Amino acid sequence: MNTYPNIADHGMVGDLQTAALVSSAGTIDWWCTPRFDSPSVFAALLDGERGGHCRLTADVADDGRATVRQLYLSDTAVLVTRYMAPEGVGEVADFMIPLETTVPTERHRLVRVVRVVRGRLDFTLACRPRFDYGRAPHDLSRVDDRSAVFQGPGTDLHLQTLGPFVLQPDGNDITAHCTLSAGEVAAVVLTTDASGGPVPDPLSADGIRDELESCRGFWHRWLRSSTYHGRWRDMVNRSTITLKLLTYAPTGAPIAAATMGLPEQIGGERNWDYRYTWVRDASLSVRALAGLGFTDEAAAFRHWMRDRLDAGRTETGEPLQIMYRVDGEPRLTEEVLDHLEGYRGSAPVRAGNAAADQIQLDIYGEAADALAQGGDIGAIQGWKSLATLLDWLADHWDRPDEGIWETRGGRQEFTYSRLMTWVAFDRGVRLAAEHSRPADIDRWRTARDTVFEQILQRGWSTKRQAFVQHYATDVLDASLLLMPQVGFLSPKDPAWLSTLDAMDEELVTDSLVYRYDPEASPDGLRGSEGTFSLCSFLYVESLARAGRLQQARYAFDKMLTYANHVGLFAEEIGPSGEQLGNFPQAFTHLALVEAALALDEELDRAQR
Repeated sequence: MNTYPNIADHGMVGDLQTAALVSSAGTIDWWCTPRFDSPSVFAALLDGERGGHCRLTADVADDGRATVRQLYLSDTAVLVTRYMAPEGVGEVADFMIPLETTVPTERHRLVRVVRVVRGRLDFTLACRPRFDYGRAPHDLSRVDDRSAVFQGPGTDLHLQTLGPFVLQPDGNDITAHCTLSAGEVAAVVLTTDASGGPVPDPLSADGIRDELESCRGFWHRWLRSSTYHGRWRDMVNRSTITLKLLTYAPTGAPIAAATMGLPEQIGGERNWDYRYTWVRDASLSVRALAGLGFTDEAAAFRHWMRDRLDAGRTETGEPLQIMYRVDGEPRLTEEVLDHLEGYRGSAPVRAGNAAADQIQLDIYGEAADALAQGGDIGAIQGWKSLATLLDWLADHWDRPDEGIWETRGGRQEFTYSRLMTWVAFDRGVRLAAEHSRPADIDRWRTARDTVFEQILQRGWSTKRQAFVQHYATDVLDASLLLMPQVGFLSPKDPAWLSTLDAMDEELVTDSLVYRYDPEASPDGLRGSEGTFSLCSFLYVESLARAGRLQQARYAFDKMLTYANHVGLFAEEIGPSGEQLGNFPQAFTHLALVEAALALDEELDRAQR
């Protein structure tokens, strides 16, 4: 088995159409291009031998005297890896210039700037791409001592250097070495493009400097739109930048995470592809960004959502499906990449996602809520599409589904799914009344009230004194932490406080929250999982709204200690505090933002 860095041992850079992970060892071990969901060029995270990587690192002695630190330049997505050794101090700054365009592009550029600030350091470059998830061979054309092109199927990867690097072929790969003294700068630039595309312009020191300043300037300008001035500004800003990096600018569609196949349990089978747009996750992302003042991003997603309603084209035959590709394509055929060993032997590695064919009724509530968030129901056709959807839902809400967690253990009547159908009807009724739109409001209102009564009668366990996962069990489910947030009941309602107490006993361990207990409610998969960071932040918000401020703040502060060294979160936290699952995960970061907003608001109210 190959040696792998910890999942958390990475930062992310991106250009709003694709993203790469860079380990604190200076290795790009994940990059898919030209889109988030394209096949990989570097995928060493899923197979250290076959996946491919680009390593650029200082040659410091492994004798305990050297220190390596990684950080983001403040309020940017410029990632800096610093090497501090007796012989010198140097750094590598990785960045991609954000593409401020709504047009998808084939060409993407990742810049790696090397400099020494004290003493003298040697650096080594090893560029070993493996196209199409490591399945496709490539040809190497060495243009000159400072540039080369790797030619894969349909994609070229151009490698350019500036400074004393001299490229040396190593089979069909490239290695290079250089030595820099204090004040000297070099650069390595990776450019991907469609096969046969134009050769990138030669590099210049001034050009690289301008690109770096352009990247920094973009992020500083963009963050100025934020209305957040609360207690956790650094963490909220980092989460907000992460959400932006995970949003595909040409369509406004946020993806769930930058990666695929990273395990929820080391050696286990819970390894999924998260490089797609979930209606649920994206809708909640919109709420978080809108709450911070980023109205353009919220409007772009609502437009994407309305396009999906208008298109009506799904693999399931339903009006919407739970996830799409970033361009709205509904086909996400799942395949097993059995030539890859998986992260630390965690197989199978899956590309695509078969859960796209599942029925999850909660998405209709999240879609309606996203459309309602902006107080903007769009054009007449957009309203007609929403009204048609709700008319359909009035006839189809009362049936089992796979639920929010995409279990593969059979359909149930999940309480959360019912809750969100209530949200769909509730938002529809409100929008129709507020905007004087034609609609069968009486029918929607009747459906809404019927769902409400059903949840009270069948989703409530007298034995547990709590709302439960589905109607045929007494098992609890952390997704119901959203109950008060969507307005189903008050955050201080006795029934809710009783449910929160029950969750404390069954799902919470040291402020970390499990989604549910798979042993008590089998989900059709082998193995276990860690605590779910999304749920841990939802728990903080619920505590804050319930008036349990001391407990909420303590839980929030503890959750922040599980962030990695640059403020990023994966999907889950393992038993030893390690990050597990795909990384970084948008769901976690949007929940962090929502928790911070709620906690700030309640703390301010208490002080007044």
